[in-house]
Amino acid sequence: MLLLLYVILLCLITFLTTLFIISPGRLKPFVDQNGRLLAGSISEKVFIKIGGVEQGMFIRGKDLKNPTLLFVHGGPSFPEYFLVDKYPVGLEDHFTVCYWEQRGGGISYTPEVTLESMTLEQLASDAIEVTNYLCYRFNKEKIYIMAHSGGTAFAIQAVASYPQLFHAYIGIAQITRQAESEKLGYKYMMNQYLANGNLKMVANLKKYPILENDSLILPFLNSVLRDKAQHDLGIGTMHNMRSIIKDVFLPVWTCRAYTVKEKFSIWISKFSFIPKSGLRYQIINIDIPINVPRLEIPVYFFSGRYDLTVNKDLSKEYLEKIEAPVKGFYTFNESAHSPMYEEPQRLKEILNKDVLNKSTALADK
Repeated sequence: MLLLLYVILLCLITFLTTLFIISPGRLKPFVDQNGRLLAGSISEKVFIKIGGVEQGMFIRGKDLKNPTLLFVHGGPSFPEYFLVDKYPVGLEDHFTVCYWEQRGGGISYTPEVTLESMTLEQLASDAIEVTNYLCYRFNKEKIYIMAHSGGTAFAIQAVASYPQLFHAYIGIAQITRQAESEKLGYKYMMNQYLANGNLKMVANLKKYPILENDSLILPFLNSVLRDKAQHDLGIGTMHNMRSIIKDVFLPVWTCRAYTVKEKFSIWISKFSFIPKSGLRYQIINIDIPINVPRLEIPVYFFSGRYDLTVNKDLSKEYLEKIEAPVKGFYTFNESAHSPMYEEPQRLKEILNKDVLNKSTALADK
């Protein structure tokens, strides 16, 4: 018994020591081929007051003369920098990128943030404050904004209210009517498991009959079952991502940009704070096409062919109807919910050839 306790204690000490070693909470600088700091580059972690509370962001770019891009992660309020770290997109080659972590999540999780303040309206207001900070700091009249999934629910509304601050809006997995999207995804999953003869998953899905009862959509959205089924069928975070533990949970713990405390905060926020906030309820019930029928700046939507986390066809239907000076829809044929991590080269090509030139030459025909 004493030997077993000793082994357990030794394993615990080893685990904690390793965790602290791989959690410095700092970003690597950009260096030249000689190992010297790359002139004109930036790679830093910043905390500033946004909406009355301290919020954090990672700002990275190889040349401050490049355009500035605000990346609005999904979730809602579940950060994505650990995925940026694991699946480098290379946006920093062409932009000074701000990876802002929204109030109540990631490095912006703090007791100062109240549940009552967690609304789409407040997040949109925060996004504008972050934008003004970036414009002032980097001496830009306008910036680009790229939002993903849950972030699109309020980012597009922020852009509609303050178009003068932005060159263009890029929505990745653009939310439209998420309640309808959940039903379409559910129907697909049920049909797939019936066809595969997976009666266990069929039975589990039947515990959430959302096609007959709208009140079960939110519980289903919050369930582990939804995530498991989406990843199992290749319609979740990434088309080839099968393990939430290996591909989402563990990368958070190994990302060196976060301290140990910040890593714990990410999961406390996701499993305890955000579910109580009402944000997911708001996203389920909002009708983005009704709220934002037009934008005064170029609009670009990127969707993965296999994405049923946010239905691709609903996003495309919305883009066809929205009024905008320039608009393009881009299907990523090898992707599910996260084209920027799954097909980064195609994403950068579109940004460079179309978005920066207000063109749609590479858009779906």
